[in-house]
Amino acid sequence: MNMKKFFAIFLAAMMIFSLAACSGGSTEPAQPADGGESEGAVTIKIGATGPLTGGAAIYGQAVKNGAEIAVEEVNAMGGIQFEFNMQDDTHDPEKAENAYNALVDWGMDMMMGTVTSAPAEVTSADAYADRYFFLTPSASSTNVIDGKDNVFQMCFTDPNQGTGSATYISEKNLGSKIAIIWKNDDSYSTGIRNTFVEQAAALGLEIVTEETFTEATKTDFSVQISKCQEAGADLVFLPMYYEPASLILNQANAVGYAPTWFGVDGMDGILTMEGFDTSLAEGVIVLTPYSADDSSALNQNFVKKYQDKFGEVPNQFAADGYDCIYAMYKAATEAGIDPASMDHSAICDAMVAKFTSMTFDGLTGASMTWGKDGTVSKLPNAVVIQNGVYVGM
Repeated sequence: MNMKKFFAIFLAAMMIFSLAACSGGSTEPAQPADGGESEGAVTIKIGATGPLTGGAAIYGQAVKNGAEIAVEEVNAMGGIQFEFNMQDDTHDPEKAENAYNALVDWGMDMMMGTVTSAPAEVTSADAYADRYFFLTPSASSTNVIDGKDNVFQMCFTDPNQGTGSATYISEKNLGSKIAIIWKNDDSYSTGIRNTFVEQAAALGLEIVTEETFTEATKTDFSVQISKCQEAGADLVFLPMYYEPASLILNQANAVGYAPTWFGVDGMDGILTMEGFDTSLAEGVIVLTPYSADDSSALNQNFVKKYQDKFGEVPNQFAADGYDCIYAMYKAATEAGIDPASMDHSAICDAMVAKFTSMTFDGLTGASMTWGKDGTVSKLPNAVVIQNGVYVGM
């Protein structure tokens, strides 16, 4: 090869090397994320776990759906961009911890918590030890937040639900003889029951019987229903998730027992439960921070998007997921969060400082604030099921 030809080949090779070096070693052009991410935009990875399969999947799917709508809206605004990754934990604490570890390996910057209480008690402890900011949409047990300065709840705590339910029943004079059916091996059900009983005593409500069940006995409620009926209970309080509640309503109907049924946020989702006859839930009252029939523009926009995308009316858990994303967006924007210059621990500290000082308006409450203990301050509402839909009382 002559020197002139060699020199030409050498120059061509150097030009190719120079172009590759300037592009960071990739010859592929950068692609914008969904929503129009621009070059140099801040991207924050948000992880979450929840039951996407199994008996509690209605909760996890609703949270995921609501969060995804919010992420799409946030990313469309063109500022901070969110990447959202929700792992299935099947409402199992061990699987939730595995899901948490997968999110850490993925590189999450903060966590939109875990959906249900028992798994969240595990993942919140991990997030506290590892210093990840943690906001749960619906894990209401106080064990989730106790002693953890970086863990916050969008939902009411179990004690607040118990107290609020007793107060509402008393103020509205909904029942003179009250029975309780609760799950004694579940922290969610137990926590609500305990404060309900305490507040009922303070208000002079008469509790005529208390009946319990466990995970192993959650299919046959004939004895509990019979004892409530024999005690003359005209209102039965159900601090539980929708699955056992659906069986209680079905079995009570079979024996002609029709008291006023009063539930808490875990009952939300019963109307979309596969195979459940929604006429059995007619007249059921649920204490919840959200009602899809709210006429505000914010809510009606959300309901329309949710129905268009998922073919059903959103429940409280969907609204919780939506609010979590927007609360994190507000805090991250105001705190100047940038994972390129901050590790997850620094992000955590900045988010905690902002959450304990800001006010937030969302679907599940106006002028929401958070205490240093992680609890949210907002007003509960009661809805009643009429003609197969939730209607604000």
